[in-house]
Amino acid sequence: MGWGKCNAGPRAVPGAAAAPAAEGRAGTWAAHKGTAKREDPAGGGGSMSAADPNPAAGAVPDSDPHPGRAAVASAYQRFEPRAYLRNNYAPPRGDLSSPDGVGPWKLSCLAQTFATGEVSGHTLIDIGSGPTIYQLLSACTHFEDITMTDFLEVNRRELGLWLREEPGAFDWSMYSQHVCLIEGKGEPWQEKERQLRARVKRVLHIDVHQPQPLGAGSLAPLPADALVSAFCLEAVSPDLASFQRALDHITTLLRPGGHLLLIGALEESWYLAGEARLVVVPMCKEKVVEALVRSGYEVRDLRTYVMPACLQTGVDDVKGIFFAWAQKKVGCDGPVHPALMALIYPDSLSSVVAPNKEISSSC
Repeated sequence: MGWGKCNAGPRAVPGAAAAPAAEGRAGTWAAHKGTAKREDPAGGGGSMSAADPNPAAGAVPDSDPHPGRAAVASAYQRFEPRAYLRNNYAPPRGDLSSPDGVGPWKLSCLAQTFATGEVSGHTLIDIGSGPTIYQLLSACTHFEDITMTDFLEVNRRELGLWLREEPGAFDWSMYSQHVCLIEGKGEPWQEKERQLRARVKRVLHIDVHQPQPLGAGSLAPLPADALVSAFCLEAVSPDLASFQRALDHITTLLRPGGHLLLIGALEESWYLAGEARLVVVPMCKEKVVEALVRSGYEVRDLRTYVMPACLQTGVDDVKGIFFAWAQKKVGCDGPVHPALMALIYPDSLSSVVAPNKEISSSC
């Protein structure tokens, strides 16, 4: 799972602890004041060492027009990244040896989509990276300029550890090896990681709940040719309306005709990260497709994964995972009014490629 399951809240987020952060769901939260800094994967200097004019992590605006977001942000103050990593990236969920596991399924969805050759270009932005890199292992072959993003400074620091190959960084080599295996090109996993490190040009603060998620002065090349986002929007949004607005906001970062690869949880309402019990917006595949269409996308592919009983470990109530490949419609300058959806995109749901596995939806 992959949000920087971020603890943005009304008080300052603690600084980097002795133990580096684990993956959270794309840390992205309400507007804040202050300064955040980019992480420099080269270990100093370069494009990632400059001050980022985006707000610092930690505080919720005094006059937030959406008070539910403040409640979610406050809850994330207790989020424990390492606990989240153990829950989701150590066995059993982190076991990549079984072809029916959730990890191999996510990696295959990404590898197969990039293998079509249609999702390619110069620039890609990973929305809410958390401290994870697996979601970009297939992407780095097809994009020369990759921007990673997260709301939480602790997650951005964790990414910096891996990008700079520093001691204590999380070991993603099993994921890199698996991706090289399924891509079938004979590429050494070390070369895969080297290429990804070389193509990640910057790690930036992001807030998906702002109309300009990267801020007004971002150095990321915009608009991007593609976006990737894993387990972000549903985990930082207090309700479906906030999820929709966040999707609208990140869509402004994408060029017309560009592609979005979106991974998220199905029918999940809570998850644990140490002592924190955090709320998630329950999603079903119909809601995912409707949200994408409202934001001006054509849904090219939608796949779902049923979480087997052996992977339901008590750390959340997730029932499955979705993977969506969507393409931003040319000439679409903003979200589509619901009243016009049926007239403009009458076949948006029926045209989606049928997945091999679908969970029964309670929506």
